[in-house]
Amino acid sequence: MYFTATSPYILMTVLLIRGATLDGAIDGIKFYLIPTWERLGDVQVWVDAGTQIFFSYSISLGALTALGSYNKFHHNSWRDSIIFACANSGTSIFAGFVIFCVLGFMAKEQGVEVKDVAESGPGLAFIAYPKAVQQMPVAPLWSILFFFMVILLGLDSQFVGVEGFATAITDLFPKVLRRGYNREIFVACTCMVSFLIGLSMVTEGGMYVFLLFDFYSGSRIILLVAFFECIAVGYCYGVDRFYDNIEMMYGFRISPVIKWCWLIVTPLFNLVIFFMSAYTYSELTYNRVYSYPKWAIAIGWIMACSSIVMVPIIFFWRLFRSSGTLMERIRMTIKPKLRRHQLREQDTDPDELISETDEYYDHEEAVVSAPISEIKVPLNSSSHSIPLGVSTSSVARSGSINSVMYESAC
Repeated sequence: MYFTATSPYILMTVLLIRGATLDGAIDGIKFYLIPTWERLGDVQVWVDAGTQIFFSYSISLGALTALGSYNKFHHNSWRDSIIFACANSGTSIFAGFVIFCVLGFMAKEQGVEVKDVAESGPGLAFIAYPKAVQQMPVAPLWSILFFFMVILLGLDSQFVGVEGFATAITDLFPKVLRRGYNREIFVACTCMVSFLIGLSMVTEGGMYVFLLFDFYSGSRIILLVAFFECIAVGYCYGVDRFYDNIEMMYGFRISPVIKWCWLIVTPLFNLVIFFMSAYTYSELTYNRVYSYPKWAIAIGWIMACSSIVMVPIIFFWRLFRSSGTLMERIRMTIKPKLRRHQLREQDTDPDELISETDEYYDHEEAVVSAPISEIKVPLNSSSHSIPLGVSTSSVARSGSINSVMYESAC
């Protein structure tokens, strides 16, 4: 992973140096850096910018939560989230120079403006840029470097995506997937299914399938998912409790401004962008010519809704299984279930908040269930231990709140 993560930077630097020496590169850089202020009045520009940040940072996709869950309990993910945001956006800006140097050269060769050769979406990486590289001296060399970089970026994305999915499913079914090589077999099956789905995208009509997945399954519905995550953390779990938990892990209190972001700014931003995207919605087309049939649009919406439909389903299912009046059921449904190390001194009725048992996995034995108050383990390999006892699975996955910090800060 260290190779696949760092190599694209080296290849992009090589491509940037080569692109900057091409005739017309300066025109591409000017087109990239000089803003067209009138476009700020276009709602679609704001929608595209907001959703791009979500996908670029992998916010609300589960990947950051899965990777962050492997951090040590006292790991400073506040610092990591700032580095992550700066590195991510910096890489995007850097990649823009690489792309637009070559597009400026391509426009110069064809005698047109840069805006006439700059495409959006997959057409930029798989059509426009390869065409430009084809016109460069020693074209096969630059083509190999470019597509090798694309392959490495794809591998990195696959690592993170599969890990996020596999970790979530493993946490749901630990008794099954944490035995022997069951998890490895599950990951292999996940990769095989993904491979078979990907095969449909490299056929003669593969671009149509790819755009359908890209437009709907990776759609703006993710904004709604992020909104519910903010509501769950800020209002159901409790923003003060979350804030105190972070202090427990970091050893210091972060800026109180972040609390207001969790409570108001972030959910409001998500809703505004989501409703703006709904207002500007138009059915999918390819190259602005081919309109997808109704059955394809229906499949797309099924994929899009699959990301959010489980939220109301699980809510009403738990509401149905609760007892008491309607308000009592709602209160029980949204009340957080905590472990002892998450309790605070100001919690007046801890017995109501504690989940009595906690599942943990021991590498020597099978998954067992025991009262959490009886389980005490050292924190990683240090001499400190978590107050009040915590399960081994909680230690192994103690960065769950850390991981949310990534998404919150981003």
